[in-house]
Amino acid sequence: MAKICPITNKGSKVAGGYSNRIRATKYNPTGNVRKQVNLQKKRIFVPEINKTLTLTLSTQALKTITKRGAYQTLKKAGLV
Repeated sequence: MAKICPITNKGSKVAGGYSNRIRATKYNPTGNVRKQVNLQKKRIFVPEINKTLTLTLSTQALKTITKRGAYQTLKKAGLV
């Protein structure tokens, strides 16, 4: 299973590594580093369908669910 949030479509990305020196990586290259998305496994109760869903979501998606509501957000993402 890929580490991608089904609501926000966030996944990992390759970014520049940063050394613990005063100068930036432009002068002291360290190569590229893969940055993983912050995924959390959560159980969400959706009262409109009277079910509890277990999803692996990004923290940004959890904030979206809190703001807009579980049913509306999951329906827009095609999960309900």
